[in-house]
Amino acid sequence: MKAVAPFSSSSFTFASSSPLKIKAFLSNKKPQFNLNLTPNNFKPTSISCEATQNGTKSQTSNHKMEDYNTAMKRMMRNPYEYHHDLGMNYNLITENLIVGSQPQKPEDIDHLKEEQNVAYILNLQQDSDVAYWGIDLESIVERCQQLGVRHMRRPARDFDPDSLRSMLPKAVSSLEWAISEGKGRVYVHCTAGLGRAPAVAIAYIFWFFDMDLNTAYDTLTAKRPCGPNKKAIRGATYDLAKNDPGKEPFESLPENAFGNVADWERKLIQDRVRHLRGA
Repeated sequence: MKAVAPFSSSSFTFASSSPLKIKAFLSNKKPQFNLNLTPNNFKPTSISCEATQNGTKSQTSNHKMEDYNTAMKRMMRNPYEYHHDLGMNYNLITENLIVGSQPQKPEDIDHLKEEQNVAYILNLQQDSDVAYWGIDLESIVERCQQLGVRHMRRPARDFDPDSLRSMLPKAVSSLEWAISEGKGRVYVHCTAGLGRAPAVAIAYIFWFFDMDLNTAYDTLTAKRPCGPNKKAIRGATYDLAKNDPGKEPFESLPENAFGNVADWERKLIQDRVRHLRGA
């Protein structure tokens, strides 16, 4: 196996400030990869794949990444980029929680199980996300079953803060339940691991630890450089803490509203999140 350098902020590059037109996601041709797995010792790490450079397939993969990163920068204002050709990458956020990009093939599940003691995978992708990158999700889920890894899905639309806001309570419910089971680590991923997945992890830390949103946000982004939508997390916090039907709409509240909660609100949020188990 070929070792690669640990994950760092250099795994992502900053975008040009010139505006680019978002292209349509047209091609679903599947690139070929030679997998190189990276062993690690509880440090932020990445798994690297080397793309087979054979004409059209390589060009198709590059176009997909260009289109995806253009959309991410313009719609999320996220300066980071996703490099699908480098393979799955992830970071250990807490002792029981890992946030990363999408597993690309069954061998990635073997790595997560053997090297990181992952017992649960929480997938936030929609079917269209999986199809766009040509991922054989069925084979990945089958490998999870063979290895005794619980595969869960809580889909949210990519680059859509409203979809993220509505999905967060159920996704955090699944994450909190999996961690409470204590059978192994939970791997949370979306496509790039830069938007939806870190947002779920931040919301979990905010709601279940004695920590305000900014501190939870800084805690995660210090370990995994990314730019999840903070307003969507505040909106989901408002939705869970709301106990008055006549309460002022979230959109009318100040910009920093629900960046922190009172003890009774946090308890209410935790109860409501746990109540969503199995929903």
